[in-house]
Amino acid sequence: MMNATRNRPEVLATGAAVVTVLLWASAFVAIRRAGEAYSPGALALGRLASGALALGVIWAIRREGLPPREAWRGILLSGVLWFGFYMVVLNWGEQQVDAGTAALVVNVGPLLIALLGTRLLGDPMPPRLLAGMAVSFAGAVTVGLSMSGGGGNSLLGVVLCLLAAVAYAGGVVAQKPALGHGSPLQVTTFGCLVGAVGCLPFAGQLVHQAAHAPLPATLDMLYLGVFPTALAFTTWAYALARSTASRMGATTYAVPGLVVLMSWLVLGEVPGVLTLAGGVLCLAGVAVSRSQAGGSRVVRVAAGERPRSEKAG
Repeated sequence: MMNATRNRPEVLATGAAVVTVLLWASAFVAIRRAGEAYSPGALALGRLASGALALGVIWAIRREGLPPREAWRGILLSGVLWFGFYMVVLNWGEQQVDAGTAALVVNVGPLLIALLGTRLLGDPMPPRLLAGMAVSFAGAVTVGLSMSGGGGNSLLGVVLCLLAAVAYAGGVVAQKPALGHGSPLQVTTFGCLVGAVGCLPFAGQLVHQAAHAPLPATLDMLYLGVFPTALAFTTWAYALARSTASRMGATTYAVPGLVVLMSWLVLGEVPGVLTLAGGVLCLAGVAVSRSQAGGSRVVRVAAGERPRSEKAG
């Protein structure tokens, strides 16, 4: 009984991470479909507005109050980078490349999380991290070359997805210390609200396009706001508060495979062989960077935390 009680937080965090991965994978497919009727900025604003509304209702019911002052820096940064900029450029990128390719390129993010932790937090830069960065960069180049036959738009899509990966990594590193002061619901709700405010310049586009968009596209936009945003970002924050940024980043390795499967079933899209090979290189680079020599593994490499090693076994 005591062991079950002791392991309960870990089980709940793992379950929250699984929910996040499944919903984020479905988001790539929903973005692809909704993007046929909505421009990137309008779709981002609609998604964030519906997500902020859903989160705001839950926040008001739970009466959690405003986040502490110490959490606001991370909330603002993650809101601008992850909720705002990330969603706009990802939407734009998915109008140029298929959902599976976008997921493969964006999944360079976990490697960038480790890089940002090294650069901004003074964490060590081991040779395996450098090697992993090189392999993932080669994979991104391969994906770019594989898309060159589709013209400039496809190459633009790869670049936009890489920018989304950078924003995702920056948002995670910024969000981690905020969760040391505010609750997952507070950090997610106000981060989403910050992102929505940042996308307000697209309000005119959203109103115009919503008036002419087919109902399925609008429902996809609302789905993106309530589930992959309101629910999945909250479960992510819950798990991140009980783990490290790098470990949580590793959980997203499953997203590209799920997206390829979902996009094949729902959209009839399957990336080409060379694109898949580039994606495998991207993931292999992340795996190399995460491996540890000497039978040890790093269990603390996250924003606001000092790294320490724990011997395997």
